Amino acid sequence: MAKATKVNPYAGSSFDDFLKEDGIYEEVQARALKRALAEQLDDAMQSGKLSKVSMAQRMATSRSQLDRVLDPSNLSIQLDTLIKAASAVGRTVEIRLKRAPRLSS
Repeated sequence: MAKATKVNPYAGSSFDDFLKEDGIYEEVQARALKRALAEQLDDAMQSGKLSKVSMAQRMATSRSQLDRVLDPSNLSIQLDTLIKAASAVGRTVEIRLKRAPRLSS
């Protein structure tokens, strides 16, 4: 007796395609980007031996605002705040738009 094989609808598609089909691609991208930015800022602070208090002072902001910038799960960071944070650790922000890959059919 032959076993019925279940066809995987995602076979051959990319993970991005899967996320797009589920309608969560943009959210996942935003979370991954914020996590990477927070990690880079934290690494730069550590390598520069910069405390959160000193970092907040350099940014001319509060410690709680800096905590929001460094929180990988907090996606509501303004671009000017990100630029201040990068500048406080001697970095710059570079943003570019890439052409999105087409959804496989």
